[in-house]
Amino acid sequence: MADNKVIFVAFAIEDERQRDFLKGQSLSPRKPYEFIDMSVKQAYDSGWKDKVRSRIKRSDGVIVLVSKNSLISTGQKWEITCAKEEGKPIRGIWAYSNDRTVIPGVSTVTWNDKNVSNFIDSL
Repeated sequence: MADNKVIFVAFAIEDERQRDFLKGQSLSPRKPYEFIDMSVKQAYDSGWKDKVRSRIKRSDGVIVLVSKNSLISTGQKWEITCAKEEGKPIRGIWAYSNDRTVIPGVSTVTWNDKNVSNFIDSL
């Protein structure tokens, strides 16, 4: 579909299960959108950053799954920096109800369907 929104998801690998839950929301028949990410379990090879930048450039916006793990995830930090450099709209979503970690420069809201939908609809 021409109006399909592409959302890049930046997350710490420790929060992979939460990423899976978020991707499950794209199965809703409400609006067409697709979540993409560049999860890696091993050390980043030299081409990883180029591939991530390419995917971020093709996305309409970036959702950051924010948790305590975000503070130590070098990959996620780089993805956020890249998204800012590319001028992409960014929305932080707290990955867990009992974790209100703050990432400087990322506006973060509670995870619910309305907040996710409102961000996607704004793109």
